[in-house]
Amino acid sequence: MTPAKSIGPKRQRVLDSINHRTPDHVPVDFGGCNVTGMHASCVAALRDHYGLAKRLVKIIEPYQMLGLIEDDLKEAIGVDVARLSGRTTMFGFDNQGWKPFSFNGLTVLVPEAFRTVTEPEEGGTLIYPRGDTSAKPSGHMPKGGFFFDAIIRQEEDQRENYDVDDNTAQYTLLSDAQLDEIEQDARAVNTGEYAVFATLGNTALGDISGVPGIDLTHPKGVRDIAEWYMLTASRPDVVHQFYERVVETGIANLEKINARVGEAIDILFLCGTDFGTQTSTFCSTKTFDSLWKPHYTELCNWVHKNTGWKIFKHSCGASERFFESMIEAGVDIINPVQCSARGMDARFLKDKYKGRLVFWGGGVDTQHVLPFGTPEEVRAQVLERCEIFSDGGGFVFDAIHNVQAGTPLENIVAMIDAVKEFNGMRH
Repeated sequence: MTPAKSIGPKRQRVLDSINHRTPDHVPVDFGGCNVTGMHASCVAALRDHYGLAKRLVKIIEPYQMLGLIEDDLKEAIGVDVARLSGRTTMFGFDNQGWKPFSFNGLTVLVPEAFRTVTEPEEGGTLIYPRGDTSAKPSGHMPKGGFFFDAIIRQEEDQRENYDVDDNTAQYTLLSDAQLDEIEQDARAVNTGEYAVFATLGNTALGDISGVPGIDLTHPKGVRDIAEWYMLTASRPDVVHQFYERVVETGIANLEKINARVGEAIDILFLCGTDFGTQTSTFCSTKTFDSLWKPHYTELCNWVHKNTGWKIFKHSCGASERFFESMIEAGVDIINPVQCSARGMDARFLKDKYKGRLVFWGGGVDTQHVLPFGTPEEVRAQVLERCEIFSDGGGFVFDAIHNVQAGTPLENIVAMIDAVKEFNGMRH
């Protein structure tokens, strides 16, 4: 088991904030998980901007082509969080055996099993699950694109002939070898300098966003997201079967992880299922409370009873109507805090949930202001959001979801500088 770690100022300010105490500075996260990162092109541009060592950016999440934010860049932009993730990517191959890959004029490093084929006519890029080119491709990047879209490979009539074993194939018990890797990686980040954010793959509740099974060579079951949503209405019994199985496996894995590296972890990524759209929700609160809340509660109860970890829940869009239920289930942290969605005004959220819910994100709008505004507009929004959300702690600065390719470098720098300015204004 990893030893207990010391508490440096970076980790302390995160711990203070997620426990609703006012920290010395607003803590910052970029790269802590797969929904708080930056596209590799943005990471490369920032490395050049800050004059850091010349090296190719590693792709740590090939589905979205997210770049690794190394310690020297963390220091330059003021990051307070370290990532502890499983080594297996969303496409089912491990981050190892790095090799160069070029797209849109950018050369990056990708894992050895990152194997692609260029479409002869359209010119797009096809990628294969677990690097197996004998299987059907599971991801597609259009010509000129910056990330992959899932290729739905659902067999016919799977909704009518649902088998829970088919849909839970990717949720398995961790092997001793995988636990050894997690323990090795935990020791590397268990320095006390950073708060450790654990995103350990098949350890928590299954995501609707993971339904396509892009990591499986021959997926069975309901693998179309639209089909899955119809299943929640037509066959709620099988949805419960799915989540019961996933939670059972998840708790078994968390028991093993806690025994090995429990003292190293501060935050646990629970689930990335989105419940909000731009203007509304994917389901009613009644449906949420019936289908999801019991399973979230079971898993959160285990975490809070057996560990000191805080639970991080991701849900894009107009998700506010579910926040009370999430709090009751045991969720501590909400992300990405999409303030541009209906009912998600920053001041309203802080006033209503102060002291009860940590806002991890919400720092700047990545749909409009960050990619299309001026540096002055970026600065103004960041300062305003920091002022609102930091009151009494309960806030970790991050953009609203990942910083996307094509975002002007001067706007990214303006965002980073504005957080530093705000922290300087307070102290």
